[in-house]
Amino acid sequence: MAAPPGLSVVIVGGLHADARKAAVARLLADVPGSVALHHDLATAAAGTVVRTVRDATGVLDAGEAPLVNDCACCALREDLVPELERLADAGRTPLAVVELWDSVEPKAMAEVVTAGGLTVTGVITAVDPALVLPYLGNGDDLADGGLAAAATDQRTVADTFARQLEYAPVLAIAESPEADDEDRELLAQLHPTARQVPIGHGDLAGAPAPGAFARDTADGLTVPPPRRRPLPPLAEAALAGFDVESAAAAQHPACALLPAEADAHGVSTLVWQQRRPFHPERLYAALEDLTCAAARSRGRFWLADKPDTLFHWDAAGGALCVESAGPWLASLPDAAWEMVPPVRRAAAALDWHPEHGDRGQHLVFTSPGLDRDGLERLLESCLLTDAEYAAGRDAWQRLPHAFDTLLEV
Repeated sequence: MAAPPGLSVVIVGGLHADARKAAVARLLADVPGSVALHHDLATAAAGTVVRTVRDATGVLDAGEAPLVNDCACCALREDLVPELERLADAGRTPLAVVELWDSVEPKAMAEVVTAGGLTVTGVITAVDPALVLPYLGNGDDLADGGLAAAATDQRTVADTFARQLEYAPVLAIAESPEADDEDRELLAQLHPTARQVPIGHGDLAGAPAPGAFARDTADGLTVPPPRRRPLPPLAEAALAGFDVESAAAAQHPACALLPAEADAHGVSTLVWQQRRPFHPERLYAALEDLTCAAARSRGRFWLADKPDTLFHWDAAGGALCVESAGPWLASLPDAAWEMVPPVRRAAAALDWHPEHGDRGQHLVFTSPGLDRDGLERLLESCLLTDAEYAAGRDAWQRLPHAFDTLLEV
């Protein structure tokens, strides 16, 4: 059943628990009548997930949701939408703040809530700038720190944090005396399009008084507030609106909004683009050096022996994930283009090559102390030589299939 209009849902996530809690507290103080829902997955080992509902004054309700298929995240999905529908039906809550548990990623939850017929108006990741580099460099499995969301969860701290950070259009930035200019610059270069909203840990004064927001009466009439004050910055961001499909497209390797070239405060971002395919064997031999060259790297790439496949490059914490992201558009028959999302077609058109179409290398490396020249030389050495390139596609496909074992994992 779709929930009636009127309830706005904002999702607040992040592995930086103190920053996340501060962001939620700020929203509860800034939006009168708002409530926060939180599912604690730490109790999953005992067979249940603990749900709490609270407002600015404290806990309003608590309960348990049973595990579904031994998966704590599955239990969250099954329990979250009915709880939000209950709040919407009651009609007393203008904003529901979904505070995600530490390692839960906002993309999946935003899609679950939207599919349930509710309106997600904002996705926020809370960040402590001093912890960005340590978390990006942490290649430990989530399970080792008690942060796994399921028994089969094989994610690492670094890749989980990177996805939490890069998906959200709004970053709630906690006060952090330990953070320096390098930390803040790293955060800005990792997600340059994000709106950053500072939040404090202590003083929550200055919230709008009750009546600052319109409310619905029992007879269905909307009573406007006598005097509308400007929304505080984080509340404004939480209610600004959010498009799940656009957010997903912005993360897809074929049309991702990757960072641009930058170099400031000891942090650099190298954007490397080429219209020649990689030699699979030489690239495979260089993977370790390339993965460790930067705190974060991502993008798409083209292997000579697999000319029709777009590959996704995703590295953080000294670990690299390489996977197929489907075909290059240039490899598809014209009739198949109608099945491709418009945003993908538009991205390809902006970067179309007369011979290779949308095939190409587009990798982005961001890190303090980045050896830009050395990294470019290493990447260039992995491309086909002039002689190999001139041999043509039939010859390329006879090159060693060095990535086959990696892609089967």
